[in-house]
Amino acid sequence: MTLRPLQHILCADDDADMRMILEVALGTLGGWRVTLAADGEEALASARADRPDLILLDASMVGGMGGAQTLAALRADPALAAIPVVFVTGLATDADRASFQRFGAVDLIAKPFDPLTLASRVKAIWQSLPG
Repeated sequence: MTLRPLQHILCADDDADMRMILEVALGTLGGWRVTLAADGEEALASARADRPDLILLDASMVGGMGGAQTLAALRADPALAAIPVVFVTGLATDADRASFQRFGAVDLIAKPFDPLTLASRVKAIWQSLPG
């Protein structure tokens, strides 16, 4: 269980409406600082500049780097490799979860999700991480 407080979340999704929902659900309702990225390249640049505590990453971003490529790039960068990543995806079977964890994700959140309960889900994931 992690003892460090969650303060800053980077959310990367190629859908503008989803980014707005994530910002409201996690920033306004959850009270965390939220940084948004529209694609994998933007997510990597933001992670390098801001070092978020947690990254929520759309697994199926189109154009440029997809979710798996972005996660691979994060894991290959020694300065970013330890940042926990949670995939946010419509691919939410047990096999998908296992595949994403092999890529290095700590968990996944299935789309569609309830924006009103997303902050509590993210908090539970954060609290389950090793300190």
